[in-house]
Amino acid sequence: MTDGATHMVGRLPRLPIGRPVQAMASAAWRDIEPDALAPVVLVAPGFLTMPAWYDGLATSLRRRGAAEVVVAPVYAPDWILAAARGLGPITTRVGRALLDACSRSAECPASRGAPVLYVGHSAGGLIGRLLTSPAPFEGRTLNAAGRIGALVTLGTPNATTPIERGGGRWGRRVGEAGARFAARHVPGAMFAPTTAYVSVASALLVGRRETGDARERFVRGLYEDVYPQPDLDAVAGDGLIPVAAALLPGSRQVVLADAIHGPSRRVAWYGTDTSLDAWWPVALASWRDALRARQAIPRAGPRPPIRPGAPR
Repeated sequence: MTDGATHMVGRLPRLPIGRPVQAMASAAWRDIEPDALAPVVLVAPGFLTMPAWYDGLATSLRRRGAAEVVVAPVYAPDWILAAARGLGPITTRVGRALLDACSRSAECPASRGAPVLYVGHSAGGLIGRLLTSPAPFEGRTLNAAGRIGALVTLGTPNATTPIERGGGRWGRRVGEAGARFAARHVPGAMFAPTTAYVSVASALLVGRRETGDARERFVRGLYEDVYPQPDLDAVAGDGLIPVAAALLPGSRQVVLADAIHGPSRRVAWYGTDTSLDAWWPVALASWRDALRARQAIPRAGPRPPIRPGAPR
């Protein structure tokens, strides 16, 4: 454990991720005003990052009221292997970390078994959307929307355009199958309002195709590779993901002015305190709104006794 972040290592139980959360965790939160609850947060690392890079984010989340923070055990080599194996193994790893976060929520007096608040950075946000899919992804049945109270994406390419065969940068090709699957099976804020969605983008760097200098043209090329906008000369983004691609339709949307895409100690990024001041209150309020939406759903009453000889 480092700076309040728990990096899951080793094997986690092979349990069905889509199993109703009440079967494994306490449902005491259903009788408590959501404002009195604090979430267990699961952080899913981004493309080619390491869990330790999110220690500062985990510490800041705990200071801002997160009951616990779990960082999924996804490392740079996992993303490299995904080029050959697909995103399925990474999705499984994050899914197991989600099960652990649910167990921690059930044991935590501040959470009382409430659904997890999921924070996915970059491709980690896409993995979160794949986890909610009721349709099998690469042979894995996940269907985990019931376990996620809010799904927050930070600089995630939520909107992409198909790439031609053999085209696109390597990182884009890694996530293309997952992005197509998510667009088809879990489009937009599919499980709202019982699962809240918050998408966070940044407009720090403007890329220009026609009127820009060498740096601006380079940045524009990065944006073009993710989400082409041919009618625009100037496109804003976080240096890798343009704003238009990061904002998920139907979600609560936050656009920052000064965040770079990836974790950094030198410049502001999505996990910097100034950025958290902008998106964390929205995420927390959205999580609590989703709990209220679930509490408003009538609970199934006790089943009537079975009469002898009656069909079961």
